[in-house]
Amino acid sequence: MDVRSVCLCVLLCVRCWAGPVEDVKIDRYSLPTLCAREVQQGDYVRYHYTGTFTNGTKFDSSLDKGAPFMGLVGSESKVIPGLDRGVQGMCVNERRKITIPPHLGYGVTGAGSVIPPDTTLVFDVILLDVWNKADKAEIRTLFRPQGCRRSVQRSDFVRYHYNGTLLNGTVFDSSYWRNITYNTYVGQGELIKGMDEGLLGTCIGERRSIIIPPFLAYGEKGYGSKVPAYATVIFDVLLVDVFNVKDDVQVEVQDVPQPCRRKAKAGDFIRYHYNGTFQDGTPFDSSYQRNSTYNTYIGLGHVIAGMDKALLGVCVGERRRVTIPPHLAYGENGTGSLIPASAVLTFDLHIIDFHNPSDSVDIRVTHAPAECSNTCTANDLITYRYNCSLLDGTRLYSSDDYAKLPQVTLGQGAVIEGLEKGLQGMCVGERREVTIPPHFGHGQDGGSGVPSSAVLLFELELLELQRGVPEGYLFLWLEDSPEPLFPAMDLNHNQEVPLEEFTDFIKLQVSEGRGRLRPGVDSDVIIRDMFTNQDQNSDGKITANELRVQTDHGEIPDHEEL
Repeated sequence: MDVRSVCLCVLLCVRCWAGPVEDVKIDRYSLPTLCAREVQQGDYVRYHYTGTFTNGTKFDSSLDKGAPFMGLVGSESKVIPGLDRGVQGMCVNERRKITIPPHLGYGVTGAGSVIPPDTTLVFDVILLDVWNKADKAEIRTLFRPQGCRRSVQRSDFVRYHYNGTLLNGTVFDSSYWRNITYNTYVGQGELIKGMDEGLLGTCIGERRSIIIPPFLAYGEKGYGSKVPAYATVIFDVLLVDVFNVKDDVQVEVQDVPQPCRRKAKAGDFIRYHYNGTFQDGTPFDSSYQRNSTYNTYIGLGHVIAGMDKALLGVCVGERRRVTIPPHLAYGENGTGSLIPASAVLTFDLHIIDFHNPSDSVDIRVTHAPAECSNTCTANDLITYRYNCSLLDGTRLYSSDDYAKLPQVTLGQGAVIEGLEKGLQGMCVGERREVTIPPHFGHGQDGGSGVPSSAVLLFELELLELQRGVPEGYLFLWLEDSPEPLFPAMDLNHNQEVPLEEFTDFIKLQVSEGRGRLRPGVDSDVIIRDMFTNQDQNSDGKITANELRVQTDHGEIPDHEEL
């Protein structure tokens, strides 16, 4: 017979007994290591029991029924006085043997055919739960990180891991089993009331234990087969993420190199390094791991909306931390296994460089000599010194790396277009800083040691300038050529000019400033090529009939190559 079914029939009888409390014998034969709370009058309790006579004969057991007893302790209790008094002071998971004399049990009348009159009873009890209607959700902070910048408020959306247990330690659910956070709004009625209250004020990375009485949890119905009726539940929570639908991108500028000559705007192409983490610090991606910058256009929808917004206004070399809520990132769906649903993302950015497709080569003179009468131009042969780096200061290469200083003939396509533009118009001794966007540099493919789409910074110094001749020419008259030309070349007047005589004539024109050979090539080689061009029958000498002056239009100008 159930204790609950027989208690009412004997209530008036047992209440007339005035036996002392100490008549109840209590054997606390199993105590928990920790006892956070003891049963008091006015508390509600859940416990399993087995009732026997002193000879060991069982007359009732909640275990046989498959459901624990739940009831109130104290003056309004519905159980026999001895059992009511016997559970007072118990701890959850404590086991007691409570021996109850007849006057605190079913007295002189007994209980039908189950309990004889004047019978001493023995109850073996294990306490499963205790709570009070005055209880609130109890919060025990297990760990709180330093520097909590934001805590959970009503209407926030949270992602958290949890272990759910009953008060006796039985685990009934865990997000870790599914390897996925529980995601929900706070204060919107989507959670049990105690959890709604217990999550308020939590910081990202904080661990707290939330103890929720039944009337703020799953109440009289419980939760399926997991949580019994009238059960206190405990959630050990780790907050992973929090945001609000009203949140915007948060930007924390950490370092801005000075001077900042230019700030990124929509339409610019940018290269940056990043470390991507969730708000709890867990990394999910890094450009450094790939040893390659992330390259993209700004403001054109090529990246998530929050990143598009966060990159506006950055300077080259700047470092900033960007926090992006999910509605400006990967939203409710996340992305594959990399970004979970509704995740707030934090990016630590380092801006390497940016440019606009409309950018031209930028030239800044850092030193101008006092005298600058001659400036280099197309076809001139120049000797120069250079250092080449990325805009973040990363050194790429330098003329100092080589034994011989570089020489180049301008306008011949021997260097990248941006460097060609940067060298034009320099004086000997002049120094420049030349910024070259990739469309005037090594482009999207990069070059040897040069990253894709990299903006280059050249530090230049012009050391030597030799005037050149037009492309395709070997010699240029600087004055009117002799008229007629052949007699001037025929130094011994024998009507023929061999190579030696031709060489003497050309070198004489150069030495007297009337003509110029192509610079950068051995003069004897050039003169031999010129002679071969005029010696049409290849007999080793030039005659008057063979001599011709070459132009694009077949005319005979005054200042062109032989």
